[in-house]
Amino acid sequence: MINGVSAWDQSAFLRVNRLQHNSHLILTFRILSHSGDGYLYVLLGISLHLFESADSVQFLKSALLAFALEIPCFLALKALIKRERPCEHLAGCSFAVTPSDKFSMPSGHTAAAFLMSSLIAGFYPAFTVLAYIWASLIGASRVFLGVHYPTDVVAGAALGWSCAALSVSLLS
Repeated sequence: MINGVSAWDQSAFLRVNRLQHNSHLILTFRILSHSGDGYLYVLLGISLHLFESADSVQFLKSALLAFALEIPCFLALKALIKRERPCEHLAGCSFAVTPSDKFSMPSGHTAAAFLMSSLIAGFYPAFTVLAYIWASLIGASRVFLGVHYPTDVVAGAALGWSCAALSVSLLS
């Protein structure tokens, strides 16, 4: 079964990675990917604190705790799994961005995006669909740009969602 998942993962990655011939897609996915670098999260937290009163403090506490849980888990999983980046392992693919580290599992950008989207969904339900579409596009961008396999993105999404859920549960 693991070989089947690995074969699907590599095949799906290569199909997406071959779309890099389109410079407009590369630019679009770079922008999407960079929106998950962390700056937007800080800006969102500050904006909510300045302009929204009721849930902003609890949202900020939950986000800080969730990231305090997610970052060490993310780093430990990367060190434990040590999965090579796709373009380091597969012939015929290319990076469209420089990866921040050597290993790919789980996707940190996706973990952070799903962590934030989960908190947004919990505290500001009117933005649920938009938040999860954005997080999903960040995950897709990481595959398109050549730095993650699809299962890296799924693992990142699960990690982010789990840390957000645990944070909210611990603070309730």
